[in-house]
Amino acid sequence: MTLKINTRYPSIDDLRNKAKKKIPKFAFEYLDGGCNEDVNLNKNTSELRKVELKPYYLTKHTKSEMKTTLFGHQYDAPFGIAPVGLQGLMWPNSAEILAKAAFKHNIPFILSTVTTSSIERIGKITEGKAWFQLYHPAEEKLRNDILKRAEAAEYSVLVLLSDVPTFGYRPRDIKNGLAMPPKMSLRNILQILSRPEWTVQTLLKGQPNFATLKPYIPPGLNMKQLGKFMDQTFNGRLNEEKIAPIRDMWKGKIVLKGVASEEDTETAIKLGLDGIIVSNHGGRQLDAGQSTIKPLVPIAQKYGDKIKIMMDSGLRSGPDVARALASGAQFTFLGRTFMYGVSALGKKGGDHTISILKNQLQQVMEQICCENTNDFPLHLVK
Repeated sequence: MTLKINTRYPSIDDLRNKAKKKIPKFAFEYLDGGCNEDVNLNKNTSELRKVELKPYYLTKHTKSEMKTTLFGHQYDAPFGIAPVGLQGLMWPNSAEILAKAAFKHNIPFILSTVTTSSIERIGKITEGKAWFQLYHPAEEKLRNDILKRAEAAEYSVLVLLSDVPTFGYRPRDIKNGLAMPPKMSLRNILQILSRPEWTVQTLLKGQPNFATLKPYIPPGLNMKQLGKFMDQTFNGRLNEEKIAPIRDMWKGKIVLKGVASEEDTETAIKLGLDGIIVSNHGGRQLDAGQSTIKPLVPIAQKYGDKIKIMMDSGLRSGPDVARALASGAQFTFLGRTFMYGVSALGKKGGDHTISILKNQLQQVMEQICCENTNDFPLHLVK
């Protein structure tokens, strides 16, 4: 299989470099940065890339197939698009661009509660095949209304975000005025003026906003008031008492995102959840924590037959997807990777990024003589 790609940008690093030149510095740093000193951000990828795969060149091999069945649906690849907040800040309309690409390529797209397209719009684009990530509201009434909207839009999987009990300390965002409450400085305005294509597209599409939350936000709030509203409205700290009623309400599959321990995995199983995403929020929350690949391995070994185990954070390429699958993940998600693509190439960025990842992963599978994604653990160098 060879999918057409833009030969000027054949790698994710090429897309990242292009994105850095196309979008304002404050938007790029929001996308690209971690928290504190970026220790865990960097460990996520560097420690994942220490995983090595073993080829078996003399075995009988007919073809390599990357199609993967998850929750009763056969996806065309073992990776999807992770939820990202404020996507329209990086590139206008990017959530819709990526949702359309995911639907076209038959991979899952996860919509964040705090991104810039609504539950209803993404549900329509994906014909109900998207997943929805819930950032837990402080009030049950709001939680229930959001879940009813996701159910009405026929989302197939609900993702509960567990790893943001408090906002990460992100020095660049604080300096750039992207903390809560946000503010726009003269420096940011100058950065905007230096990126004319981004500026024109933003003017055409309109200022990004929390589209899913729009019905709940009082009109006329200034930036400071909006920040206070968001802080009061959402409480990201989950526990068993908060998850149990959601399990009773939601008829579809439920996945817990942000798992980094065997203890939380056991709780997810006890609560009857269908899957977990081993994740550290892309290194944006806990700089002193482990890289994502470290807890994945023992969790997969101990619980892989009891619950679906997925992984995000640190994956930037097809070989990275292969490394995660060989280490025990049954599916993977990438966030920044896709945002680099859409920020670099606009409406073509989603298709292009998916094509890169599919080509890279297919090449790895054929090179090591791996016939399907379930066989990746057989190729792990231990």
